[in-house]
Amino acid sequence: MHIGRDRLRELLDAVLAEDNSTLGDMAAGAYASPFHFSRQFARGTGESPVALRRRVLLERAAWELSRGARVTDVAFAAGYESVEGFSRAYSRAYGHPPSSTGRERAARWLPAVNGVHFHPPMSLWVQSEPKGRADMDPTAIMLHQDLDDTRELLTLAAGLSADRYRHVRAPGFTVIPWSGAEESLAAVLLQLVWTKQVWLAAVEGADSPEQPGDDPAALLECFEEIGPRWLATVREIDRRGGWNDTLIDALCDPPESFVLGSVIAHVLTYSAHRRLLARQWLASELPDTARELGHGDPITWLRQRG
Repeated sequence: MHIGRDRLRELLDAVLAEDNSTLGDMAAGAYASPFHFSRQFARGTGESPVALRRRVLLERAAWELSRGARVTDVAFAAGYESVEGFSRAYSRAYGHPPSSTGRERAARWLPAVNGVHFHPPMSLWVQSEPKGRADMDPTAIMLHQDLDDTRELLTLAAGLSADRYRHVRAPGFTVIPWSGAEESLAAVLLQLVWTKQVWLAAVEGADSPEQPGDDPAALLECFEEIGPRWLATVREIDRRGGWNDTLIDALCDPPESFVLGSVIAHVLTYSAHRRLLARQWLASELPDTARELGHGDPITWLRQRG
């Protein structure tokens, strides 16, 4: 479905309205069902409504803290039920606790797939995308489709019973030998998210991450956190022309070296394979949504984005 500028603005307004703290509230504000609201919003922005609201409110919180606001006031204004919960979320996002944010720390934008950010005092800023090569570059199309498609597959998988979600569909099947067997939807979707998480840690020089739970809700929560970081990382590699840089991955035993361009190609190749496999298995479980789910074709995906 094509989303025009006015409709996208309406969706953003519904997400960021002060009183719309839940997905149901947001959908009601946009006169849509939660399912169609989420689907339409994600197609227009590349980010789920809840994830965008949480991120923008954290960006607003960072700005307020940099101007001397109290952590307690900022936490409740951002919609958190406790200061502790806010502090954990803020620390994960910014790498330091909110109590250390002072005037010397300029509030900064968090990674975003869509360029939508908080702009003081109570506005949004939308970064413009470079025109020409970048917006139709095949790598950019594959990156964005991968994120959009993964979110939709995880959302649909949440509609299955635990038995059907973990049902062994291809005994002994492996996509990559070192990843282990991927015999079920649960295993395939876990690797779809986990692969990006591991490579992000390698590129960022971080410790080996903890593997998320394999249920759809846990995977979707993890995906919404790493998806924008993954896209921002690849954009930065492209911006500085770093495709030929060498990564020494200390998380391997023994450490290995990889060319960054080959790492991104590796992730996209196996992600596409897993998404097509998950789509086929989901279509067999949810025949009524098979037509809506489509074939995973980048051409169709780009047309739907308008």
